[in-house]
Amino acid sequence: MKKGIAVVLATGLAFGSALPAASAASSKDLNPEQKQALEKMEIVKQNWENERKVPSFLSGKLSEKSVKTEKAVKSYLKSNESLFKVKAKDLKLVNESTDDLGMTHYEYVQTVKGVAIDGARFIVHTDETGEVVAVNGDLHPAAEENFKGNSEVKLSEKEAVKEAWSHIDVKPKNVVSDNPSFVKKSDVSDMIEKSEKVVYQKDNKYYMTYKVQLQFIDPYPANWQIFVDARDGSIVDSYNAVTEGATTGYGYGVLGDYKSLNTYYSNGTYYLYDTTKPMSGVIETRTANYGSSLPGNYSVDSNNAFTATSQGADVDANYYAGTVYDYYYNTHGRNSYDNNGATIRSTVHYGSNYNNAFWNGSQMVYGDGDGSTFDPLSGAQDVVAHEITHAVTERTAGLQYKDQSGALNESMSDVFGYFVEPGDFLLGEDVYTPNTPGDALRSLSNPDAYGQPSHMDDYYYTSSDNGGVHTNSGIPNKAAYLTIQSIGKTKAEKIYYRALSVYLTPTSNFSAARSALLQATSDLYGTGSTYNSVASAWSQVGVN
Repeated sequence: MKKGIAVVLATGLAFGSALPAASAASSKDLNPEQKQALEKMEIVKQNWENERKVPSFLSGKLSEKSVKTEKAVKSYLKSNESLFKVKAKDLKLVNESTDDLGMTHYEYVQTVKGVAIDGARFIVHTDETGEVVAVNGDLHPAAEENFKGNSEVKLSEKEAVKEAWSHIDVKPKNVVSDNPSFVKKSDVSDMIEKSEKVVYQKDNKYYMTYKVQLQFIDPYPANWQIFVDARDGSIVDSYNAVTEGATTGYGYGVLGDYKSLNTYYSNGTYYLYDTTKPMSGVIETRTANYGSSLPGNYSVDSNNAFTATSQGADVDANYYAGTVYDYYYNTHGRNSYDNNGATIRSTVHYGSNYNNAFWNGSQMVYGDGDGSTFDPLSGAQDVVAHEITHAVTERTAGLQYKDQSGALNESMSDVFGYFVEPGDFLLGEDVYTPNTPGDALRSLSNPDAYGQPSHMDDYYYTSSDNGGVHTNSGIPNKAAYLTIQSIGKTKAEKIYYRALSVYLTPTSNFSAARSALLQATSDLYGTGSTYNSVASAWSQVGVN
């Protein structure tokens, strides 16, 4: 089996198993109150989490009257507590937004004793008249009941962070940057340590934990998500969510092609440091000089001509980061990966013969390859788009990097890699196996040829690679290919972006993705031929 480049770094990340696809609940699964609540609604589409017996996706005419304020939405949720099996008072509003279609989206997180359940996002969608037209997300009816005995807090946040570092057997390092005195400052840190108190669900039990996120590059690329029990400091769960994949002057790229560059001049030196975008941050490129220290030194030149062969990876990383920024900004109105103008930093020449590229939760990192498996990975525009899309996904749907949600995370990066560079349905073909013409890392049109399944019948159940995220992504990739072939790129990219930014949630599986994409299609293009094409694409890969 030919495996994706990311699997190289993912070795040993063996947490969780594949999730079953959600399906519509039969009437016998529902209690009388739920049946009565549904009778008041005109349901067009529904998905249910059978184990919890609550809806994960409903769309149609779901309210009897207009709800145009958050207070009215909360009243709506309270009146439907029997359906959702969660008290309205336990749903905390975290975001309210109105899109260019006039729809308003009320995003809640479920709480227990005032503390959010990790990943338990629930969204109420209203149309321009205030009618509830969709609800979706992840609800936990038994959370409070199964939380008893696990709610005591004895550990401080500082102690939890210490336990997290101890768990991964790494000592934190403080890296001093060599920032020159630029007009715009980069806003990316070299080592990030974050923590928050969350309720975490594992094996049908709920624990009060500190979710500690440790992001670093040395001694290995990491974006650790560690859940520390607030009672005794034990580790409830952990996984490394580093999102791997194959992931003006002028210069020549890895393939020898000419590129115009936005550079920055300071004290006699030209920097690959682009301040021309309408963002609060910048697009910057650095070099690790074939080491593993991040972020490395700035990529510079004395005459504003980055023409040396050794500068090709630097040129491409900076140029392609700019084109990906432009794609999201011009096509979707998104200002950088966080939609708030954040700095996009890339570090090239990482390691020795390093056959990988990744987003570590803070920045992009690219190896130069060994010349046999890969050329410098920043030389492929779709690889750069893949990595930056991981950052977009982190700031929108937040798809957890394991099992089916992790495979969706990978798939979204592959799909948007195509949207940015739509010449073919291959990923990484410009830099993969340079001595083998026509080869690629993955294919949206033919996943099977690259060791990936293209149908649920062949879903790969494994405990490695965070539940096979780089393998099972072939199934949603194939669905995307069939969608694009049927309705075209222009409609497909709008649908996929809306699903990613509006409807998908951290724990969405393939079935939930199908529902999210259909709802996005309905919002944008109605329920006619385009809608039927999207539905057919997912049916063809066995997700119904």
